[in-house]
Amino acid sequence: MTDELGINFASQPDGRRSTSKSGRSIVAAALRPVDPVGARAAEAETAWRTGYLLHFRRLVEAGSATPQDWRSIAAAGLAAAYEQSAVVTSQGEVPLASVISTEAESRLETVEVAGRGDAETEFSLPYRGRRLRGADLEDQLADWARRGVLEPSAADVVTTVAAHPEWLGLPGHTVAVLGAGAEMGPLRALLRWGATVAAVDLPSPAVWQRVLAAADEGAGRLLVPTRSGAVGVALADRVGVDLLTGVPAVADWLGGLDGRPVLGNYLYADGASHVCISLAADALALRVGGIRPDLVLAYLATPTDAFVAPREAVEHSTRAYAERSITAKVIGRPLRWASRGRLMHRAYPFGANPAMADCLVAVQGPNYALAKRIQRWRATTAAADGQVVSFHVAPSTRTRSVVKNRALAAAFAGAHRFGVEVFDPSTSNVLMAALLVHDLMAGVPSHEHPWQDEAYAAVHGGLWRAPYEPRSALGLSAMLGYAASRG
Repeated sequence: MTDELGINFASQPDGRRSTSKSGRSIVAAALRPVDPVGARAAEAETAWRTGYLLHFRRLVEAGSATPQDWRSIAAAGLAAAYEQSAVVTSQGEVPLASVISTEAESRLETVEVAGRGDAETEFSLPYRGRRLRGADLEDQLADWARRGVLEPSAADVVTTVAAHPEWLGLPGHTVAVLGAGAEMGPLRALLRWGATVAAVDLPSPAVWQRVLAAADEGAGRLLVPTRSGAVGVALADRVGVDLLTGVPAVADWLGGLDGRPVLGNYLYADGASHVCISLAADALALRVGGIRPDLVLAYLATPTDAFVAPREAVEHSTRAYAERSITAKVIGRPLRWASRGRLMHRAYPFGANPAMADCLVAVQGPNYALAKRIQRWRATTAAADGQVVSFHVAPSTRTRSVVKNRALAAAFAGAHRFGVEVFDPSTSNVLMAALLVHDLMAGVPSHEHPWQDEAYAAVHGGLWRAPYEPRSALGLSAMLGYAASRG
């Protein structure tokens, strides 16, 4: 890591910023209150960039025993993440927590862009070149539930939203979209539905031209932060903030907007920067929450992580494995033998209830896993404190940030052969926006254990209910995807 100003990993005694050492320390600290043996194993891991999978899975396993164990891991993990991070200033490093109370160096002003379109009065879902509504939408949701592409609760939620089109405009709410230009974000859908959206993204004219165009075409209100004193400059050239250096200013800006605030994290960055930007968003949530106690938090979880799968998902997967085709059985047996059990093995052991849906993908790396785990930890601790949290597992999606990785792109191309559906961004972002609308307008149900909160209305694309453990089929999926692309 470099010494650029802003939120960063804390420097080690030798002056370096080691993402691997920090990652090991954070995971070990998270495990320590519940699983001290697992904590020692994480600390002793010498091949963190490949061995991290076991330890991130163990975080979920160790917390699944009791709700208190789950929450203890989340709280300890967040505390360690803050300890292993810092704010780099021109005078040196200061603790990350300082941005929660530090006075903003500048003030952001608001420009409002009103859409010129008419608000959509009926929910519709773009899917494979069609707009699904009414009976067609219900049929598709039922088909996804039958095939195990999503949890049945997700189909129920979308059906409920479709029956209440008056919810789409989110009256009384202002949704702050962190990562306004993100393909998975709800910005376009919310603006088409007539909602009020506060957009936060980097000061990139190309990004803001797309965002402003979406606002103009939509029917909602787009609120954008501008630097004071920027007069006579095109709007796309004078908006945007880098959260790594701008948490205090953005928090103060968001805290002063009308409507019940909703803070949605849709940020992404490559490598270690993803961890830093997740921490920036987390500090922002704490600071805005201090200004506005009615703050709602919203997160999209990656499906390529480790989760606790509900009994129904395990039973679905078990049936799918037992009923796989003769060809799959004939091919699978020698592959399992030749790979010493690493390929094409069943997803769950017999009788597991609940069980681990281990969907971690090594190629994404430990920094990606940590960045997304920080969000899960905050969702857990915030909900435990009584804060409203909209948290949903989103499906694997062909976003630009994903398909630029050739291995993942190839695996996505062959995933359908193993019971997994990969979505286009236009489908994913509208589907997940509908889940957010439901949570804000109908409320978030409470469950006995926090893992059940994560499983509720999950759209995992089939990873939890497919016949094979995901990593045992990933290589073959990629091979088939490569072959299809060349054919």
